[in-house]
Amino acid sequence: MISKQMQQEVAGSSAIRAMFLEGKELAGRIGAENVYDFSLGNPMTPVPECYNQAIIEAVRTESSMELHGYMDNAGYEKTRQAVADNLNQRFGTEFEAKHIVMTVGAAGALNVVFKTILDPGDEVLALAPYFGEYRGYVANHQGVLREVKPDIPSFQPDLADLESKITEKTKALILNNPVNPTGVVYSEKTIQGIAAILEEKQQEYNHEIYLVSDEPYRELVYDGEEAPFLTKYYDNAFITYSFSKSLSIPGERIGYIAACPWMAECAQAVQGLSVANRILGFVNAPSLMQKALVKAIDARTDVDYYDRNRQLIYGKLTELGFTCVKPQGAFYLFIQSPDKDEKKFVEAAKKHNILLVGGSSFSCPGYVRLAYCVSYEMIERSLPAFEKLAEEYRRDLR
Repeated sequence: MISKQMQQEVAGSSAIRAMFLEGKELAGRIGAENVYDFSLGNPMTPVPECYNQAIIEAVRTESSMELHGYMDNAGYEKTRQAVADNLNQRFGTEFEAKHIVMTVGAAGALNVVFKTILDPGDEVLALAPYFGEYRGYVANHQGVLREVKPDIPSFQPDLADLESKITEKTKALILNNPVNPTGVVYSEKTIQGIAAILEEKQQEYNHEIYLVSDEPYRELVYDGEEAPFLTKYYDNAFITYSFSKSLSIPGERIGYIAACPWMAECAQAVQGLSVANRILGFVNAPSLMQKALVKAIDARTDVDYYDRNRQLIYGKLTELGFTCVKPQGAFYLFIQSPDKDEKKFVEAAKKHNILLVGGSSFSCPGYVRLAYCVSYEMIERSLPAFEKLAEEYRRDLR
């Protein structure tokens, strides 16, 4: 018999994955071309060719021992320095290789950070709506997740609520920018406001409150937007990053943690990250992917592909009367449910073979998430189905 805790985890398993599997089953019955699956944030764009070539070059030129063997738990120094140099060039920061820990994606990075900083009972604040897996990541390390409500309709965080939620037990605030599921980019004003509150509370409680920034969508921004880089505003900050979206390689599980050089006891913190990487069972990030990154650190996916999808789906749904948060980044559209019970709206959409994810999965009931990291042609095929869905809710749409 599995543990009671794991039984609870299984019972509350990801609604996103469940919807994805349901879509697979539906496609098997009626044909994939007739299913409009917007459930999973699975990158659609091709992997940059320079990254593929970097992998091939590494396999051809590196010795087997070097390419496939163990290395420092923090990763290859050359890779870490490449990451540091890239960040410094782009954001005017002062990272060195010693501030970087290579990780098994952003999920691995977040678990490594929480393992490093949390004692049992410590509280971690999350800005709603947020990626539901954060609950599990915090619980993995005996932390307690508390939610900060958003300011609707902007979906910037409610800073007054944030200030009221910080207690002596608060150890960290996790934020995701651009945001999954809304596509909102937290503005510089918002980041400055958050930093000011955390600074004040650190003084009040006389201990560090860490800002943990989850940034897998950093490169996916539109209309000239830019996600503010956190270490420019707050010293006790960890940046966690994944190349899953920026290079379209989610299955390769490669990312990093960047610890702000001005963090209190930074050297000790990085040492903790390296040890946590090992004892959590990751040991180190995938060696081949680290080697490839050195040659392709500046590569990016085709953001214009997602922007084209964004404009089509946002324009059409708002034309039909749906109220949507206009995405500034990532590849998600957050739609206000015309039914007070968003689950009923999700079920109604299924009748038209449209698969969406309820906002309750992101601690924001009354909304649904649509992932537009799909083919443009699928979006076009789905539009008549959305028209029929809108017709069902005509009285409830604006």
